[in-house]
Amino acid sequence: MLSWLFSVATFAGIYALLALGINVIWGMGGMINLGMAGFFALGAYASALATATAGLPIAIGVALAAGLAALAGGILCRLTLRLRGDYLAIVTLGFSELVRLIAANEIWLTNGSDGISGIPGPWRPQLSPFGFNMLFCGLVAVTVLAIWAITERLRRSPWGRALRAIRDDDTAAAVAGKPIKRFKVQAFALGAMILGIAGAFYAHYTSYIAPDIFRPLITIYIFLALTAGGTGNTTGAVIGAIAVVIVLEGSRFVEGWVEALGGVQKAALREIVIGVTLIMIMQLRPLGLLPETSPGPFLTGVRKR
Repeated sequence: MLSWLFSVATFAGIYALLALGINVIWGMGGMINLGMAGFFALGAYASALATATAGLPIAIGVALAAGLAALAGGILCRLTLRLRGDYLAIVTLGFSELVRLIAANEIWLTNGSDGISGIPGPWRPQLSPFGFNMLFCGLVAVTVLAIWAITERLRRSPWGRALRAIRDDDTAAAVAGKPIKRFKVQAFALGAMILGIAGAFYAHYTSYIAPDIFRPLITIYIFLALTAGGTGNTTGAVIGAIAVVIVLEGSRFVEGWVEALGGVQKAALREIVIGVTLIMIMQLRPLGLLPETSPGPFLTGVRKR
């Protein structure tokens, strides 16, 4: 039971990383990115190929995943700077499907739909399953805390204020002299880097990845997590991700309460429970559990009264 709790906490941490990445792109930058699963997959495959195929250390694999995802995010944002709203969402969704289809068809590189197995985890051979779950949960928790601290500091910095000004009214921000294109590319690359790190952690924890894992449904879950937690709030992103994982895992117990239903019907009932729960959260807290608030003026050498 305790090992299962550590496993659930690990997935909650990975979801929190995904929510933090989307929060930088959408919550702070106002850019709708429906291609989250693509960057998630890019990070997972980059680290898996670097470690399982090339035999590189796990730390280098995670660094390569972060760098490749950031590069892809920067290039994609640079190519789509003129697009807004629905058009940007469609392009990013297309990017996600492109990554998944490449992973499914380039058998020489990704082993196709069979996926990549045997992805190493840190000290997995030396530890029991319980010990590995506990260790990996700790690593994910430390990473979430570090990225939360960095993104929260950025949110409160002049860079974060300028980014939110661009989100609210990019025309006014441009008149004020803010380099809009540079800020958007930086935010997209940073968010994509966090998504890539999450993908690398997922690959090394599960030791197996395949194209079917990275379908758009996971993007919907993370957007729901960020919306439920509080768009634009880094703490809300983490809390929302944890809440979604609790709902996802807790809904499994509902299947055991209804023995008369078949397997497919139980799965459908679980999805209904998830949907109803999230709808209730949005009805009771339409701005999220922790709505975004202004961090206050960023003053240097000035005493507040």
